[in-house]
Amino acid sequence: MRIYLVRHGDAVPEEDAGSDRDRWLSSRGREAARVLGRLLREQGVVPDAILTSPLPRAVQTAELLAQALDFLVPIASRRCFEPSAQPRVAADELRASGASVLVVSHEPAVSSLAAYLAGRPAFPQFRTAQCYALENGAPTFTARSDLGVVQTYFLD
Repeated sequence: MRIYLVRHGDAVPEEDAGSDRDRWLSSRGREAARVLGRLLREQGVVPDAILTSPLPRAVQTAELLAQALDFLVPIASRRCFEPSAQPRVAADELRASGASVLVVSHEPAVSSLAAYLAGRPAFPQFRTAQCYALENGAPTFTARSDLGVVQTYFLD
């Protein structure tokens, strides 16, 4: 199973949105999501499913990634990918979604999910618009929009 875990792009401040749940992508976050989409496309990422937290900044990131990957299937919004979600519940959702799944989530949920899937006590915190690819529980690469690069990734 291939899983691509993504933290959403940069979002507007809470003061502008009225609440953390309502925050949407900033212009910088939209551009970062587009860059990340290009990086993933260059890596040959072809997901069977794209799953996302229902929060606007995650949904918008997922939509921009889907566009870059020519993904034409509806994106599925799931509460189990919200910021305070439990990794076991999210992992169960992933397993039921296909052999290659891209997920857009938030910190700390996304790094907790990565640790759970990799069988590790912890995982590095994700930057905004960053993806870690895991294949059968082992990290294979990370793509960072802020650097515009993909790096092979190995956990010690």
